[in-house]
Amino acid sequence: MDRSWISNPDRISAEYVAGVNQFLQVARETVDATGCTPCPCKNCINRVKRHIGEIRRHLLHQGFLSTYTVWVEHGEVDHSSGPPHESFGDEMEEAFHDATRDHYFDIGSTSDMLSPEQPADSERYDNLFEKLKTPLYDGCNDTISALTFVVKLMHLKVLNKWTDRSFDMLIKLLQEVLPPGNRCPDSYYSTRKMLCDVGLGYEQIDVCKYDCSLFYGEYSTDQDCHVCGTSRYIRKKIPHKRLRYFPITPCLKRLYSSKSTATLMRWHKEGRVVEPGVLRHPADGEAWQNFDSLNEHFASDPRSIRLGLASDGFNPFGNMSTTYSMWPVVLIPYNLPPWKIAAKKNYLLSLLIPGPKSPTKDFDVFLRPLIDELKVLWNVGTDCFDAHEGKRFKLFASVIWTVSDFPAYAYLSGWSTQGKLACPVCLEDKRHMSIRGKQCYMGHRFFLEAEHPWRNRKDFDGTVEVRPPPRRFESSHILAQLDAISPRQPGKAPSNLSRKRKRLSSELNWLKKSILFELSYWSSLKLRHNLDVMHIEKNVCDNIVGTLMDIEGKMKDTLKARIDLKDLDYRHKLHLDLDGKTKPFASYTFTKEECRGFCEYIKAVKLPDGFGSNIGRCVTENYKFSGMKTHDSHILLQKLLPAGIISFLTEPVRETLIEFCQFFEKLCARTLRVDELREMQRSIILILCKLEKIYPPAFFTIMVHLCVHLPEQAILGGPVCMGTYKGFVRNTARPDGSIAEAYVIDEALTFLSRYMRNIETRFNRAERN
Repeated sequence: MDRSWISNPDRISAEYVAGVNQFLQVARETVDATGCTPCPCKNCINRVKRHIGEIRRHLLHQGFLSTYTVWVEHGEVDHSSGPPHESFGDEMEEAFHDATRDHYFDIGSTSDMLSPEQPADSERYDNLFEKLKTPLYDGCNDTISALTFVVKLMHLKVLNKWTDRSFDMLIKLLQEVLPPGNRCPDSYYSTRKMLCDVGLGYEQIDVCKYDCSLFYGEYSTDQDCHVCGTSRYIRKKIPHKRLRYFPITPCLKRLYSSKSTATLMRWHKEGRVVEPGVLRHPADGEAWQNFDSLNEHFASDPRSIRLGLASDGFNPFGNMSTTYSMWPVVLIPYNLPPWKIAAKKNYLLSLLIPGPKSPTKDFDVFLRPLIDELKVLWNVGTDCFDAHEGKRFKLFASVIWTVSDFPAYAYLSGWSTQGKLACPVCLEDKRHMSIRGKQCYMGHRFFLEAEHPWRNRKDFDGTVEVRPPPRRFESSHILAQLDAISPRQPGKAPSNLSRKRKRLSSELNWLKKSILFELSYWSSLKLRHNLDVMHIEKNVCDNIVGTLMDIEGKMKDTLKARIDLKDLDYRHKLHLDLDGKTKPFASYTFTKEECRGFCEYIKAVKLPDGFGSNIGRCVTENYKFSGMKTHDSHILLQKLLPAGIISFLTEPVRETLIEFCQFFEKLCARTLRVDELREMQRSIILILCKLEKIYPPAFFTIMVHLCVHLPEQAILGGPVCMGTYKGFVRNTARPDGSIAEAYVIDEALTFLSRYMRNIETRFNRAERN
């Protein structure tokens, strides 16, 4: 059937209108109970269901999705992907065929669940396919094999978060119900052990007690650390620490071995709608385009993978302990569509850095195996099978930037995010002001044009701004600064004299030259490290709400803050009374009655199902906020706070705070426009200047200052695209091992669930809204 009309730009031509009518006849056969079916226009791209009349209007006004030539969402079968599969056995056979098309499991003994005497790859494959052909019990339907049953049972456990004990109880019940001689596993342990052959596995690398080095590569057989000389083991071959490393090459190959993901991995080039000045995907940003122009050989193949590297520490025990910190390092494939990038199921865990303490300056020590593999993927590539085209090709990959919260930013970039020069964008251009016991970051009039009238006014911070506008630091300038850093020995060994070495003034805030600079393309990147917008937004929300409601620990209008105003000799109405303990009322705080009214408003708010959690649960008995998560702060700042403060605050304070909230709402939109971002760049400077007239200096933490750099980052990197593994902890005595083993199972089931039919999976689960 001729469908060339889909790419016809003339949407009022007879050919295009006839084609739309032809499609609507097919679509009418797939409407659901509400009369809706997926809309394939360029905006909805089959993600939104609409009525037939709405779909017709969308197709005539916005155009038909050019890549949607086989209408699989509307009942057609894609014959290029092979015949449809009717049975459970067939669908799992296809999955295992794709999973074992290449030698994915050639990385040795990679799981705590497997013994060192595990069978060779070919034998493991034979065992898998034998179980796939073996029925669950004699006389069973041929389509229910023992392996298919195990895969689906484990899938239900993971999807519904069953406990290990409940799964064991179910297994025992099934053993009683099924006929004697059945091939159902007898325990959760044996079920996991079977699925370990399907997962990609991981390597275990011993770590020096003081984080000086890894027993890896040429040092893999050493008994003592080659840096500090400390013994490798506590006793009897038990290492002090063990790094879990998940090689990424097999994971990247798997993205192309499955037909469902091989097509999506080309979306950034073949499915993305390019509109000048509009940012919907990281590929629309200046940094991506600059990278492509400098590396044409890499960019010429749309299958070359661009990755984002993300890391964040977390406590695997929740509230049971406050001292344990683990650091997963995750890679995010940016070739995918935006709605797939943000899905946690597409994240690739590459490293699991053990606790109990944060690696801090020695983060690079743990990144060594990943950097070595990234060098190979950039310089040499790896042979890979493309299920979409049905042939092999050479796969290349690169990390184009990192994404992290502010503490992890220091570990990855090498620039200390503490002290007078905490801002990693301003670098040596000082923005700080020393106040009692801390640094604040005011003086945002510095960013105004040299002739701006606000520069000459003293009602902001008591001074006239005479500094010139900020400089833009190029890569050559940054590399020159890094070359001036004195070499530093890694590790926290007592014998390491450079462990607490004071930095020279010429070193500024640089702690080290990041290991990422070993990647040949890293120094030429236009954007190396992303500021995490959600992390900044949460801290800004805490500052605003904490000050409004006098929340202990988050309140920025303390006695010291009022003394700072006296020391700086301005805004005399807010100085402490003569007793030195009484604060005059400030227009940026609530009275007790206003706190009560605001909390009642928050408790009365009803959010759409799936939009956010019940923020009213965070309201305490004394009308304060406690226990807000990052997404709670996101909803509160952007949606609830602007409406909630209208009747309580004075007009100048109210308008400025609402402008600040709207800034974050625009910045977090799925579609951004470059001209609007440039206007936001100018407006955020004015907003911060107006806030300086309202709040005391203590309010302006480094997180508030970083807001001034977010619009420029969005222009370079595109829209905001951003999990923890706490739920994987089963054995609290070995949290890192528990997480690693659970991830292997989860990764295997994620891959296999793409092939499951007649069962709910994380890929076909209906959205809540």
